[in-house]
Amino acid sequence: MPDVKGGPEPSSLTIACGDGALLAGKLFKPGNKPRVAIVIHGATAVPCRYYESFARWLSSAKQAAVLIYDYRDYGSSAKGPLRRARATMAVWGIKDQDAALGFLCKRYPDLPVEVIGHSMGGMFLAFHKNAARVSRLTAVASGPAHWSRHPLLFTPAVIAFWFAAGPLLTAALGYMPGRRIGLGSDVPAGVYWQWRRWCTSKGFHRADWGRKLPHPDLESVRCPVRAIAISDDAMMPPSVVRELAQLYPFAEMENKVISPRQAGCRKIGHLRVFTEHCRAAWPIIAGTDTLQSHEPRQ
Repeated sequence: MPDVKGGPEPSSLTIACGDGALLAGKLFKPGNKPRVAIVIHGATAVPCRYYESFARWLSSAKQAAVLIYDYRDYGSSAKGPLRRARATMAVWGIKDQDAALGFLCKRYPDLPVEVIGHSMGGMFLAFHKNAARVSRLTAVASGPAHWSRHPLLFTPAVIAFWFAAGPLLTAALGYMPGRRIGLGSDVPAGVYWQWRRWCTSKGFHRADWGRKLPHPDLESVRCPVRAIAISDDAMMPPSVVRELAQLYPFAEMENKVISPRQAGCRKIGHLRVFTEHCRAAWPIIAGTDTLQSHEPRQ
C-alpha cells in the first residue's frame, strides 16, 4: 500500500446545485495525469473532512482525481444557524449528490467516473442524471435500514434515537443534537425527520418513490455495484447491506464483508473504516486488493 500521508494539498472548490445551493468541496489530484475520477458521497452526520485521509490515499493508489464535499446546511457548506436549515435527506441524496457527480463528469468528460458512497451515500445513484456515466459504484455500509434490523444489544439505543430522545430533542431545539447523544455531529431537523421516517418504514426510501420522491431510473444503473459490509457494524449489519441489491435491480452486484482483522484493528463499527486506524481495509474499498472472497449475485 502506498504511503501517501503527505501528498499534494487538495484544491478547494464550490459546487453549484441546480436550485442555486452551493456546496463546499475539495479535489485531490494525483501527481500524474488522472486515469479515473471518483466522487465520495458521505454518510449522514459525517463531515467531508473525515474522508480526507482516504481521499488522499485513493488519489495516489488509483491515480485518481477524488472529490469530497459537504451537503448543504452542513459542515463547510453551512451558511447559518443549524436550526434555520431547510435541508432534508432527500435533498442531500438527490440534489446534492447529483450536483457533485455532475460536477465531476463535466470536469473530466473523457475519464471513467466512479462513485464511493458511505451509508446513505450509496443509496441514491438511480436518482442522478449522470448515473449511466458511472463505471462503478462502491457502497460501504449502505442498505435499506430499518429500526427492527439491528442486533439485540443495539436495540435500546435505536429505540431512544427514533422514538424517545431523538424526536423530543429535535422538536425542542430545531435540529438533531447529534453531538450530545453520541452521533458525532448535529444535523438539520429536516434531515433527521426524513431519516426517521425511512428507518421506521419497510424498504427505506422506497416507501416514498413516486410520492414525496420522484421515481428513480433503475435501468440507468447497470454498472458493477460493490456492496461492502462491515462485520461488526451494528447500525448497518451485513444482512441489511446485502439488500442494497433491491435498489439496483439491473446492476451486477458483488458483496464483500470487511472484518476488523482485515482492517488491522480491533473494531470498526459503522463509522471507522475510512480512518487511519482501518487503513489496511482501504484497498478492499478501492478495489485494488487481490482478495477473491466475494459473493456474486445469483
